[in-house]
Amino acid sequence: MDPQISRKLKMLGMLLFLFGLITGFVMMNFKNPRMALAAHLEGVMNGTFLVVAGLIWNDLKISEPLKKITCWSLVYGTFVNWFITLLAAHLGTSKMTPITGQGYTGTMFHENIVTVGFISVGLTMVFSLVVIVYGLRGRKN
Repeated sequence: MDPQISRKLKMLGMLLFLFGLITGFVMMNFKNPRMALAAHLEGVMNGTFLVVAGLIWNDLKISEPLKKITCWSLVYGTFVNWFITLLAAHLGTSKMTPITGQGYTGTMFHENIVTVGFISVGLTMVFSLVVIVYGLRGRKN
């Protein structure tokens, strides 16, 4: 068991929470302020989620290699979610976010970057949550 992972998740969660707060201060400077508001919320909520993941980390009944993969999957998913949402606010994309991107259109290249980013976030977060739910079942492999 690596107790440092729990601490790292909590620290990274607080860092992402801080990034989310800072995003809230500057959101009106983005091409799409509504999407920047979404990035602010992603940072705050995903930061809180990482802190909670750190708090339950040592309760997971999964192998150490799977814990490490899940840890990095969580970190990737939460930080990239905030970053891609912020990038979408900056670029004015809307293909993957038609509600918050309404009235904005990015170039095809920008839309594709944001699409790949959001798809990768979705896949990594679903993987991470499936492993966490499985790990909280109470039995070791």
